Parts: sequence; C-alpha cells; structure tokens
Amino acid sequence: MLDELLAVGAATAAAAVVYVAAAARVVRQYERGVVFRLGRLRQDIRGPGFTMIVPGVDKLRKVNMQIVTMPVPAQDGITRDNVTVRVDAVIYFKVMDAADAVVRVEDYRFAVSQMAQTSLRSIIGKSDLDDLLSNREKLNQGLELMLDSPAVGWGVSIDRVEIKDVSLPETMKRSMARQAEADRERRARVINADAELQASKKLAEAAGVMSDQPAALQLRLLQTVVAVAAEKNSTLVLPFPVELLRFLERAAQQQGPPPGQEGEQTPDGPKATQARAAVARPPDAQAPEAPTFEPPLPLADEAPDPAPGQPPTVGDWAGGVTRS
Repeated sequence: MLDELLAVGAATAAAAVVYVAAAARVVRQYERGVVFRLGRLRQDIRGPGFTMIVPGVDKLRKVNMQIVTMPVPAQDGITRDNVTVRVDAVIYFKVMDAADAVVRVEDYRFAVSQMAQTSLRSIIGKSDLDDLLSNREKLNQGLELMLDSPAVGWGVSIDRVEIKDVSLPETMKRSMARQAEADRERRARVINADAELQASKKLAEAAGVMSDQPAALQLRLLQTVVAVAAEKNSTLVLPFPVELLRFLERAAQQQGPPPGQEGEQTPDGPKATQARAAVARPPDAQAPEAPTFEPPLPLADEAPDPAPGQPPTVGDWAGGVTRS
C-alpha cells in the first residue's frame, strides 16, 4: 500500500513538474506579454518577470517595447519645381499598446515601413528642392505628423523621423556649384569694393593731416625708406616728394628771368608775352613804326680786308667810298 502511495506521489510530482515546465514563461524587462485564451484576448497584459499560462489553452505572444530604428528605402520623386531627386530617411518608433499592436495590425513593422515610404514620396512632391536641402527640420516634422496619425490606431508611437540623404543628378550638382561660385564671387567683389572705399576715406583723412603738418610727409618718407632698406636689396628706391617740385616751380616763377636775358627767353618768356599782347591789340591801337636808321657806308680804306687766300667779294668793292 505504501509503495502504491509513493508511486502515485511520484507520478503526481512528475506531472506537476511537466505542467510547470509547460506553463512557465519568462517575460523580459523590455517586453510585454499578450495572452490569448482559446483565441480570445485576455485583458491582463503580462509584465516582465515569471508568469504562468494554461498549457494547450493559453498562448502568450511577446511584444518588444523598445524604440525601433527602421531605415526607409530611398524613394525617387519629382519636387514641386520639377527636379528629380532620390531621398531616403530613417524612422524611430516604439509600441505604446502591446494589445493593439498585436490585434489591430498584422505586422506593425511592415505597416510602418510602407506608410513611411508613401509619406516620403508625398513630401517630396509637395516640397521644393531648396526646402529638401536647407529646411529639413520642417519636412521632418511634417513627415512625422503624416506617420503618427495612422500609427496611433496601431498602438505605435512615432518618436522621430529624419531625412537622411538627398541625391541629385550630376547636371543639377554642376549648376548649383556654378551658382554658388558666382554668388561667392559677387560677395568677394562687394567686400573688395567696400574695402577700397574705406581705404580711400582713410587716405583722404591722412592727406588732410599731412597737409596741415608738412613735417608728417617727411616722416612718412623716412618710414618708407626704412621699410625698403630693411630687405637686402641692391637697389634703393628713394621717392622724391611732389610738393618739393611744386615749391621749386613756384619759387622760379616768383623770381622771374635773370637780367640781360629778357630778349632771349623761351616762348613762355617776355617775347611770347609781347607777341600775345600784339595779337590781342587792335590794328589801330598798335604803336607807330620806329624810323629805320641806316649806318653810313665805310670808306674804301676803312673797308675790311678779305681773309687771306680768298678773293674780295662784290660787297667789299661796292661797300667802300674812295677818299680824295
């Protein structure tokens, strides 16, 4: 009798161990367990840890509650300004309601992926190329709203959506490079012109200061000589101040022509002045001509002798008068 009781106890213990082994389940910290009993959803969602189900009656399905990173395949589209682009993105989402993620949609990952591709093509068609390149934050927000609306009914929450890359045709890349180069050249010219304007103003102020203090020009000249002589050059360029040339010119004009050379001046001298005055004076106002004076003819014995070796000329014979 005792043996029979021991056998029954051992069999019961073995059955209990088998039952526990078949009914025991372990749910991880980042998971939630959804139990279906005879096909019906149980309202109690199993949390992390050890849990038990009825073998053969209950079915436990674990749902990952972590944030899922899903890349969106690159989508070809035409922007609103008729530019063909290729855009890919990445989605960050997580399951908020494990029961809805299992019951309401067959495969929430696949559903989110397809919805992301469709929304990305829609965003490409509604946006300009400049928005895709420079205003991505706004497009990311719009894409997140488009995905979040249907995902809420699936128990999924869209955490973030990012446009990862925008591929352009080679012709468009070259055109944009030329545009950027032209814009930078324009800005460089404007900056250079502004610098020239500021430099001219400073130089004008410096010229005004030097005109008030003539010694400043001499000091500046000495500084230039020192700067040039600092290098090991075989030739030293010494600038000659223009003000000194002007000073010498004014001094020469104030001094006038030297005595005894009034009639031998250059065309800018007294002769030229008298000629211009005669031309400017009217004909009736001109001075009467002075009487001409002819010197007396020299006598024959006073006529100059011809040079030795040369015959006397007609003028030598005709120019003399014989004395009786």
